[in-house]
Amino acid sequence: MSADLATTPVPGFHAVVPAGGAGTRLWPLSRAGHPKFLLDLTGTGRTLLQATVDRLTPLTGAGNVLVVTGARHAAAVGGQLPELLADGTERVLAEPSPRDSMAAIGLAAAVLEHRHGPDVVLGSFAADHVISGAEEFGRAVREGVAAARAGYVATIGIAATEPSTAFGYVHAGAPLGVPEAPSARHVVGFTEKPDAQTAAEYLATGEYRWNAGMFIVKAQVLLDHLATQLPALADGVRELARAWDTPERDVALARIWPGLTKIAIDHAIAEPVAAAGGVAVVPGEFGWDDIGDFASLGALLQAAGGTTLGDDAAVLRVDAADALVVTGGRTVSVVGVPGAVVVDTADAVLVTTREHAQAVKAAVDGWRARGREDLL
Repeated sequence: MSADLATTPVPGFHAVVPAGGAGTRLWPLSRAGHPKFLLDLTGTGRTLLQATVDRLTPLTGAGNVLVVTGARHAAAVGGQLPELLADGTERVLAEPSPRDSMAAIGLAAAVLEHRHGPDVVLGSFAADHVISGAEEFGRAVREGVAAARAGYVATIGIAATEPSTAFGYVHAGAPLGVPEAPSARHVVGFTEKPDAQTAAEYLATGEYRWNAGMFIVKAQVLLDHLATQLPALADGVRELARAWDTPERDVALARIWPGLTKIAIDHAIAEPVAAAGGVAVVPGEFGWDDIGDFASLGALLQAAGGTTLGDDAAVLRVDAADALVVTGGRTVSVVGVPGAVVVDTADAVLVTTREHAQAVKAAVDGWRARGREDLL
């Protein structure tokens, strides 16, 4: 497959990177004030956010990536991605408060529509996912853009490696019939995280893929669907877009943003539009991980040849070869606890196992119940 698929810009294509969430299952590494997308969790020297933009910029061309993030994170995002602030065009859109993914992506779509016209194609890609296989990723994005230009909301379906209950699923149907998107198919429907038996049944059919929340669509198509489903939300983001590059932005945000419907794009657009036949799925055969918990992080690091995030010389394992250790510099010894997870930060230590990785959120809830907001 040609490397051009990964490095040649797609004309008229812009990327939107929603950067939100606290990553509570990666506490105490990820905090509300410094969430996982701002962290280097792969040991590459680039944060998840930086790696996401690094991956997208060759496909969009310079100046065609927008990041939507919370106001409290905007300065950190700008610090990590100074190229987004380089020419005076604002490409870090700061939300005053979290309103879920539909408001964030809808705002970005409306700003792009206002700046570039209704036919601009945008792709939304989370800031905190790890992807390998740039050429295959580029191919999937290009097919998604072709499907979007044909009027569809396109999503990229990830090849499931196991019957996971941690992800939603997208059900692929008949071929789409768009020549520039030969592998694209109609979407029959989306399913929330299923139980293990249902997930296994899905995979046995060969018709289901993981839904990673990647959506590619014309700005006008997205906003017109939103106007049908949630007209007040569509009107709100379009009004904000008209004010965004003017001195009226802050006044408009204060008036409009708090009243916008808080809903995920999956529920607002993907599910109802799929039911009406308007969503396509492009198979993505690249490596993908959302690093949803420490078990996932451990597997990712192990695949790269290690199980330490930080200084491996500061870690001693005895009868615990697969113990995941995150160290800030202090020495850590793990003795006789296979599958252990030890996370040592300046003000908090977590000790658990990979088996219990999904339960780490309970620690966050527990400290919050004790009033320890300083730890969150």
